[in-house]
Amino acid sequence: MAGQSKRRMSVEQPLWQALTYFRVLTLAYAVAQFAHRHDAVARPALGWAYLAVLTLWTLATFRRVSSAERCTYRFLAADITLTLTGILLTIPVETPERIDDGATTLPSIWAAGSVLGFAIKGGWRWGAASSAAVGLSNIVQRGEVVQDNFHNIVLLMVASTAIGYIVEVARTSERTLARALQIEAATRERERLARDIHDSVLQVLALVQRRGAAIGGEAKELGRLAGEQEAALRTLVMGARLPAQRTAPAAERSDADAAGGRAGGRAGGGEPDDGSAAGETSLRLLLLALSGPYVSVAEPGSPVARETHAARELTAAVAAALDNVRTHVGLEARAWVLLEEEPDGTVVVTVRDDGPGIPRGRLAAAEAEGRLGVAQSIRGRLRDLGGTAEWVSTPTQGTEVELRLPPNARTPQK
Repeated sequence: MAGQSKRRMSVEQPLWQALTYFRVLTLAYAVAQFAHRHDAVARPALGWAYLAVLTLWTLATFRRVSSAERCTYRFLAADITLTLTGILLTIPVETPERIDDGATTLPSIWAAGSVLGFAIKGGWRWGAASSAAVGLSNIVQRGEVVQDNFHNIVLLMVASTAIGYIVEVARTSERTLARALQIEAATRERERLARDIHDSVLQVLALVQRRGAAIGGEAKELGRLAGEQEAALRTLVMGARLPAQRTAPAAERSDADAAGGRAGGRAGGGEPDDGSAAGETSLRLLLLALSGPYVSVAEPGSPVARETHAARELTAAVAAALDNVRTHVGLEARAWVLLEEEPDGTVVVTVRDDGPGIPRGRLAAAEAEGRLGVAQSIRGRLRDLGGTAEWVSTPTQGTEVELRLPPNARTPQK
């Protein structure tokens, strides 16, 4: 509720601040008006007594109209009571002739402040009701409905109703925006958790399933169970509502997990690198950690460093692409990783293999089946950083994945 109150304040605060100074300025106007005509009124002492009370009230409650929390309905009720009292006191203060000529009421346009307070606080219904009360008291004060009086009543009612309606629309819009931001944050958290699961648990279950089938015997049954758990977990990741909590980063995979002779998915880092500034990590060192007997990494001669989170996420996406090569092409499939930095600062990492290529439509089908290697571990990571991931695959000529990281790669908000 505290957060919701702050969001509401962001919409209403300028209106409350404007109302605060409106009351002071209109008080000065009411006092000046009465001072100009006090010699012509029937009971000037009564008029000055009311204006003195109005002045003390306005100054004493200056901060009460500075926010929605301070401006309570009880305060607004007292405020409009003082307004109505001043309008009706105009009858004994002014002479009948001056009232017939349209003499200004004692509170004058200060009365609009009470109505606007109700409109900002409670919306257009409260604004309409309070303006109707002020309008009725003006009719009683004049003793009849005349054109100029009716014009002022209608103008006040329209203004208060419009402001109240605008405030209600703004509140609704802000609640909708806050809800949309919550959904977006939960979706990003879900995608991030799905990537972590894919990089660790699902990979292990898939490996157990393949190895068990290859070994046979009791291991084959263990592999079958691992395959069932993998399928169930994929379904859970894709369809279940996951709690919107920040999960711990997935453990970095060891060299043993990368059977086939290359380093695992999420490379380490953070140690001093070749030319990295504070808060940055060398992409060259991270990608070189992925090299092995079947993986060749080519990098430029100059240092390529990026913000640590972006560098590690890009490296994890490259590792996921190499995992796909090992899974779908074979443990001894050849893969090449090329790191480049374009003149505008964009980092381009290309992962190419010598496999049979990807059949048309296979990536979309895999995503629909809940296989997250491409949708989350690769494309999702680059999307969160503001980058892109593109696949080029030719039958019998292998697959090429191009990962592009812009120079202003952003770190997702937690």
